This record gives sequence, C-alpha cells and structure tokens, in this order.
Amino acid sequence: MGNRHKFTGKKVTEDLLTDNRYLLLVLMDAERAWSYAMQLKQEANTEPRKRFHLLSRLRKAVKHAEELERLCESNRVDAKTKLEAQAYTAYLSGMLRFEHQEWKAAIEAFNKCKTIYERLASAFTEEQAVLYNQRVEEISPNIRYCAYNIGDQSAINELMQMRLRSGGTEGLLAEKLEALITQTRAKQAATMSEVEWRGRTVPVKIDKVRIFLLGLADNEAAIAQAESEETKERLFESMLSECRDAIQAVREELKPDQKQRDYTLEGESGKVSNLQYLHSYLTYIKLSTAVRRNENMAKGLQKALQSQPEDDSKRSPRPQDLIRLYDIILQNLVELLQLPGLEEDRAFQKEIGLKTLVFKAYRCFFIAQSYVLVKKWSEALVLYDRVLKYANEVHSDAGAFRNSLKDLPDVQELITQVRSEKCSLQAAAILDASDSHQTEISSQVKDNKPLVERFETFCLDPSLVTKQANLVHFPPGFQPIPCKPLFFDLALNHVAFPPLEDKLEQKTKSGLTGYIKGIFGFRS
Repeated sequence: MGNRHKFTGKKVTEDLLTDNRYLLLVLMDAERAWSYAMQLKQEANTEPRKRFHLLSRLRKAVKHAEELERLCESNRVDAKTKLEAQAYTAYLSGMLRFEHQEWKAAIEAFNKCKTIYERLASAFTEEQAVLYNQRVEEISPNIRYCAYNIGDQSAINELMQMRLRSGGTEGLLAEKLEALITQTRAKQAATMSEVEWRGRTVPVKIDKVRIFLLGLADNEAAIAQAESEETKERLFESMLSECRDAIQAVREELKPDQKQRDYTLEGESGKVSNLQYLHSYLTYIKLSTAVRRNENMAKGLQKALQSQPEDDSKRSPRPQDLIRLYDIILQNLVELLQLPGLEEDRAFQKEIGLKTLVFKAYRCFFIAQSYVLVKKWSEALVLYDRVLKYANEVHSDAGAFRNSLKDLPDVQELITQVRSEKCSLQAAAILDASDSHQTEISSQVKDNKPLVERFETFCLDPSLVTKQANLVHFPPGFQPIPCKPLFFDLALNHVAFPPLEDKLEQKTKSGLTGYIKGIFGFRS
C-alpha cells in the first residue's frame, strides 16, 4: 500500500487471493461507506441537504459490494462465501433502491437476499441458522413496505404487527413506517366521530385524539403479546407519550374562559361538558396505563426478590423498592377518583375503591417484609394483620366487580402467603427472644472497670453508646518517669579564674628560651 510517505492504493485482484484477508479489505470498504450512510441518515432528519451525501455513500457501498461478489466468483472461494457475498450485495442494492423509492427493484433485491439466507439457514447447524434467520426477520419489514407501495393493501397490517411484536423498528424503515402508520390511522380517523365511555357518548373533533384512540386497541394487543420485559416497558412508554400528546391537544381547546363557561351545561347541573368529559376519559387512560406499567414492574421485582442473584456485584432488590412502586400506584388511583364528571358514578367509585384496597394490602405486605429484615417482629405482625383485613374486605366486597379485578394480583394467594409468613415470624421471634435471654445471662455481667482495662473479655455494656461511656480513667493518674539526661551549663558565667602572676614571673626569670618553651608546652 505504498511507503511511509505516500499511500498507493493496490487493487485487489483474483491473483492476490492467496489469503482470505484480501477479501476483508473490500468488505471493510463497503462497511465503511454503509456505516457513514447510516450516520448521515440520522443527521438528515434535521439537515435535509445531507440526504444527497447519504445516497452517494450508499452507491459507494453497493459498488464495493459488487466488487466483493466478483472476487468471490474465483475458484479459490468456497460456495458458502459466494452465497453470502451475493446476499450482501443484494441487501445493499435493495437499501439503495429503497431510498430512491424504486419499490419493484428494491423488493426484488430484498427477496433475493431473503431467499439466499433461508437456504443457508437450512443447510447449516442450528447455531449458524439463528444468525441467518435473524437477518431474514430484519429484511421482512422492508419487503412488506415495498409491497404496500406497489399496491398490496394487506401489507400494512403485517407491518403493524411486526412493529408491535418487536416494540419498534430500527434502520432505514423506522421513520417511513411510523409515518405510514400515522397516515393510515389519519385516514381511518376521518370516519370516526364519537366515542362511548361509561354510558355516555362524546363527539371527538380533534384529529390527534382520533388517531390516538384508533391506535389504542393495537397498543393494548402489542403489550399483551410482548415477550420480553424490555419490549413491554418500551410499549408502555410509547403509549403514555401518545396519550400525553392527546391530552395536551384537548387542553389547548379548553381555554380558561371557555372552560368556565362550558364546565356546567345549562339545565344540567353537575354535568360537565363534552370536551371536559373527553379530557377525563383520556386522563383515565393515562392513569390506568401508568398503574399497569408500575404493576408490571412490581411483578418483575417480586420475581427478582424471590430468586437469589447469581452475581453478587449487582445490587439485589429490596422490599423498599416495591413499597415505592405501590405508593405511586395508590397516588394514581386517588387521581382517578378526582376526575371531573365521575363524581356520581357509584360503580366507578366502588371499583376504584376495591383496587385501592388490593394495592394497599400488597403495600402493607412489603412494609412488613422490610420490618422482618430488621427483626422488628411486633411491627411486622401488626402489618400482617392489616394485610389480612384489606384482603378479606376485597374478597367479601368484590361481587359484581370480579371481572374488573381479574387483571389485578390475586388476594387469595396473598392471604395464604401472609398466614404462612405469620407462622414463620412467630417462630423467629421466639428463637430470637431465647437467644437474647441467654446472651444477657452469659455476657451482660459488667463491673466498674473502664473499657481500656477489659479488652480481653467480651461483655454487653449499653452505656458504651451513651454520652457517659466509661472508656478510660480521666484525668489519667501521675506516674513516675526517668528524667531525660541534660547538661545545663549555667555556672560558667559566675566562675572566677585563678591569678597567673606567679607563673608569669617564673617564666620571666627563665629567659627567652624558657618563654618559648612555655608557649609550646615544654616542661623541664
């Protein structure tokens, strides 16, 4: 590929196919162009001019894929690689035609790719077949969308089912499919003029509300059919987002002055207007969906609470996490009771009251579980009794509301579980009381010695955690210690040196030689 100063591209030919890594060079060129096109696809939502660059990169990816397919026709390449290269080229070609809205050419390319992958899946092991079948599932929505644009009206239903099963679509089809579904619902909404709820028919004149109500049944079916918890959570969030948009559209129609004028109809005291009643209906849908979502999250946490986590590094769920969820559910139920237009609906009030009792029972149960963890036996026992009280009230008052309560947690199962938990709690309390009594007899013997003098023996001393804890003797007693050896030279300033005159006279008599000897320290 050149030297250290200059890059010289070397074209990959059949003669170079002595190593399979030469094929990877062409494949990476195609993947690089495709990935850049996908980046531009995201940026083109806000910058339409980048769509031209997107198409250019897709054409470049198709060109490299065709070169890869041509190289794979060599006798040095096995049959499996040849088929995969053909499917890869067909897929990229289909994506390019899809962006150009050439539906017939796109569907032909996608069908060719799908056929090759299906044959490869049937020819190899199950582990490899999973990868090929996954590719087939990714291509199928594109094929149905092309078929719809060609003229197959039944394809839209299959597309919606695919979207609902997967919880959303990704890739080139996502934006087009969402627009198509919205357009289809908008056409159906043109024929929708009213909605009936709790015995009252309300006209629906807002298009956004019509579209949401038409897609409500599909969203409910998708949530019921969702296989994984992540997909179900994503569908709940999508449904709540659409509901909030519809409620906002109704609020914009409910101007402050109009709301005050239309809140009470003339001649019908206490009855709200149609627009306000529609707002109550949409709020009911939002709050009910929020209750179901939190209940679904609570079920997942209960399963995780019952099973021991395999990985100790992950934080295991606690009963306190469930208590928070049930608090939110109870708050949503309180808001449901305050909806305008339903004050006189006794059946609705009774139904919400029973649901409140069910969730109160479960909330008390998990509060009791949290008390059991810290060995507060009396508090937990009182809460278990309250759980039984709530559950028995629901069990006795359900009557005609059993159909509306069938989707809620089973209170009979809760009653059975609480009875068993009460027996376990009483046994644990008795064992804990006996253990603590023995501990007091054996280890609660203390004397007046401070803690520093009895480290070698264990004894329970409650005073150690108070402000008058006997830890050490204070102030400490005096002890004799050896003095540090120091020399203080304080007398030097008061010392008088003896006179030296006698020595000087002797040195004088001895003459010069004696003086010199005295200086140098000689003695006779």
